[in-house]
Amino acid sequence: MAMELFDEHVAEYEQWYDDHAEVYQSEVLALQEQFLELPQNIRGIEVGLGTGRFSEPLGIKEGIEPSLEMAKRAFDRGVEVMKGKAEHLPYAAMQFDFVLMVTICHFRDFKKALSEAHRVLKPNGFVIIGFLDKDQSIAKSYMVKRHKSNFYKNANFYSVNEVEQLLKNTGFKGIKYNQTLFGDLGDIKEVQVPKPGHGMGSFVTVKAIKG
Repeated sequence: MAMELFDEHVAEYEQWYDDHAEVYQSEVLALQEQFLELPQNIRGIEVGLGTGRFSEPLGIKEGIEPSLEMAKRAFDRGVEVMKGKAEHLPYAAMQFDFVLMVTICHFRDFKKALSEAHRVLKPNGFVIIGFLDKDQSIAKSYMVKRHKSNFYKNANFYSVNEVEQLLKNTGFKGIKYNQTLFGDLGDIKEVQVPKPGHGMGSFVTVKAIKG
C-alpha cells in the first residue's frame, strides 16, 4: 500500500482502535503473553509500528515506521521512531533482543522482512509476530470487502502454515503460538483471554528464536 494512504487516513486508523477497544485489548493481551517469558531489561524494536498502539502498552521504546503522520502519533505515545521499511532495517547486525511485527499484511516482502529481523537480532533473540490468520473469519471478511477499505485493498494475509514455513526458511526455530479473537469482529464485546495454539482465533501470535 502506498504510504500516502496511511498518511491521509491516520485519523480513521486511530478511530478503529477506539471503536473496537475490546478487540484491540484482546490482541495486546495475546502479545503480552508472548513477552512474559523473556528476560527483563532487554532491548527491542517494533517494525512497522504505525501509531504506536502496540509499542506503548508493551513498553517498546523504539522502532521503524515509513508513514510520517503515523510516526508523529507514535512519538506522542513515547516511542522513538526512525523512518524505514521492514525489508531494509536501518540498523547494524545483532543489535536487539527481540523484534515485534504486527502489520505483516502490509509488508511488501514478508520473507525479506524476516531476513532483516534475523540479521538485527542478537544470537538467541526472538521475533514476535501478531497477524490475522487468513484461514479464520476476520481475515476472510476483510478479503471479501477489501475493495471498500482504505487499509486492506492491497493487504496480503497469511495462514499459520505460511508464516511457520517462512520463519523456518529464514533461520528461526522454537516456534510457539497463542490465539485470540474468537468469533466475528462485530460480536466481540468483551476482552478475550488468549488460548494456546492456533486454528480457532482470528488473531494469532507467534514467537520464534533466532537459530
